[in-house]
Amino acid sequence: MAEPVLDARDRAILNRLQDGIPVCDRPFAAVGEELGLGEEDLLARLRRLLESGVLTRFGPLYQIERAGGAFVLAAMQVPPEDVERVADIANGFDEVAHNYLCDHRFNLWFVVAAGGREQAFDAIARIEAETGYPVYAMPKLKEYFLDLRLPV
Repeated sequence: MAEPVLDARDRAILNRLQDGIPVCDRPFAAVGEELGLGEEDLLARLRRLLESGVLTRFGPLYQIERAGGAFVLAAMQVPPEDVERVADIANGFDEVAHNYLCDHRFNLWFVVAAGGREQAFDAIARIEAETGYPVYAMPKLKEYFLDLRLPV
C-alpha cells in the first residue's frame, strides 16, 4: 500500500488538533476558521485521514480511573511466526484498545481498557488462555501528564 500523501492543510489540521478542540457549539467550525477552512472541508479531511489509516483513532482522552475503570498496559513475547495469530486474538477482545509490534523480546504490546481492575485482569487471563502465551501486565501506579505533541 502506498504511503498517504499529506498536504500542508492536512499537516496544519493534525498539528492544530493536538492542542485540543474548543468547547463550543461548533468546534470544527471554530478550528476550521483558525485554519482558513470551512467546517465541512475540515470534517471531510478528517474522514479521509481516518479512512486512509493516517489516523487510526480520533477522540477524547479520558482518565478512566475517575469513572471507576482501569487501563492496563500489557506485553507479550510471541514468536515472529505467531504474531499475526496472537494479535488477531487480542484484537478480538472488546477490552483491547489497540496493540502494536515492537522490535524487542517483548514484541507485542497492547492496552486493556475495562470497567475496573478486576475486569481488566480477567480479560488478560482470557487472552493468555486463548493465545497460549503469558501476558505481562503493567497497571498504572502513577499518572504523569507530559503534554505530548507529535509535529507532522
